[in-house]
Amino acid sequence: MAGMARAADPSADAQVWSVESAKAVRGLVLDVVSAGKRLVAVGDRGHVLYSDDQGVTWAQAKVPSRQLLTAVFFVDPQHGWAVGHDAQILATADGGATWTKQFEELKRQAPLLDLWFKDTSTGFAIGAYGALLTTTDGGQHWQDVSDRVDNPDQFHFNAIGAVKDAGLFIVGEQGSLFRSRDWGQSWEKVQGPYEGSLFGLLATGEPQTLLVYGLRGNLFRSTDFGDTWANVPLQGPRGPLEFALSGATRLDDGTLVLVGNSGTVLRSKDDGKTFSLFNRPDRLSLSAVTGGAGGTLVVAGQGGVRVTAANGADLGQQQASLQKVGQP
Repeated sequence: MAGMARAADPSADAQVWSVESAKAVRGLVLDVVSAGKRLVAVGDRGHVLYSDDQGVTWAQAKVPSRQLLTAVFFVDPQHGWAVGHDAQILATADGGATWTKQFEELKRQAPLLDLWFKDTSTGFAIGAYGALLTTTDGGQHWQDVSDRVDNPDQFHFNAIGAVKDAGLFIVGEQGSLFRSRDWGQSWEKVQGPYEGSLFGLLATGEPQTLLVYGLRGNLFRSTDFGDTWANVPLQGPRGPLEFALSGATRLDDGTLVLVGNSGTVLRSKDDGKTFSLFNRPDRLSLSAVTGGAGGTLVVAGQGGVRVTAANGADLGQQQASLQKVGQP
């Protein structure tokens, strides 16, 4: 389905706000990112949390949604977007403290799962059943351009990202891979190395180089924007790693960090050729990770959002708390 997608009517459900809860910081959190010096996390019941002290305390933003929010993306410290169920797209212009609803489409009965913005004007959102939406005016209008992608089986799109000196890349269900050399105007299908679902991708600091990852610890690396792939073997204490991988980040020093089920935390210092493994003792599934202060990590997932040591272990200090609830 292509054409102009209907924007959300802010007056239609202005009374519906995210659920205020002191337990939000320990609820289900699916994504966490840095917005300048601020951390912003999104998750269950429309929860958006932000921290200005590197994750020691968190504030809960007032958000016009109670849907599960699946991903968040910032182009600068002020401007960001989040996506979630009911094909909702939310936007902020103050670093995540306040949000507006830009778009939703209940008839899709399917979530949006990831997003990427080039700048404050141009961006893409992807999701279930091959959904691909784009905007050129900062989200004031969203256009359905799903027909740009050759996806007749309507495989779910799980992640989208930019690859250095190459273009955009999408990974999805049943190992589906797509790339765009013209930054989203046209897409081509890529022959993948794996037939199981892929949940994410991570561009490295090298040109045309990326990792894709998914079910059962499957991780693959390409140095030519997807023309060829090499398996990256992941070894656990009892044999090959078989836990799903769900999120990843590249730290300022070039270290690559991946996280996944059963508290899995992987680190690479060689651009993704090899990884060291740490399994958090709590074994809670992790869905996202970003860099924190002083070499720490900020991880999000089944147990909420927390700050860890560089390898993913607990810091052994007080846990993060929710400092305040509601609009500041």
